Amino acid sequence: MSNFEIAPDAPAEFVRAAASIAGAQVRPEVSVEIIPSPTRVAAHSAAIAGEVLASGNSESLHGTGRFILMHDLDQVAAWGGAFRIVCFAQAPLDADIALDPLLSDVTWSWLTDALDASDASYSNASGTATRVLSQGFGELADQGESAHIELRASWSPSGEDMAGHVRAWATLLCMLAGLPPTGDAVSMDAHKRERG
Repeated sequence: MSNFEIAPDAPAEFVRAAASIAGAQVRPEVSVEIIPSPTRVAAHSAAIAGEVLASGNSESLHGTGRFILMHDLDQVAAWGGAFRIVCFAQAPLDADIALDPLLSDVTWSWLTDALDASDASYSNASGTATRVLSQGFGELADQGESAHIELRASWSPSGEDMAGHVRAWATLLCMLAGLPPTGDAVSMDAHKRERG
């Protein structure tokens, strides 16, 4: 696996899991790149970031997210396995939608539905959905009122194949961005770019 910087002592199961992330199929609206993995959170980790862009428009950002796979044999009891996925997703909202009291519940259900639809078996899911409504004042008054939704979640995947989990995360990003469901997907390799 040449896409992620993987330590030479990484277990074979982590190397295979990281390779499955790189081979995952995602929707064409999601641009994906490898990012540095957080340190000190697990013995081994691999991370990607995604952006949902308007079709053919690299300036119009509809949502962003991060997907981190961690592997640590010392965490099996806490995680329910040697692997743990942590994800973050956020997207701008219309202010009136941000006031909907069911939005957080719906956002969480989009994640679990996407995992189920992607055949991504998991356990021990947890997370938070946060609605943020902001109003600019003073020199920021021109910004007016803005809102966004954030989902921070983690779960323990079953097995070593993480492709379904990546697809579910990318689907969640698109749903938060307000894109309609689609069956189209492309290889992450088509959108991957390494941070320089």
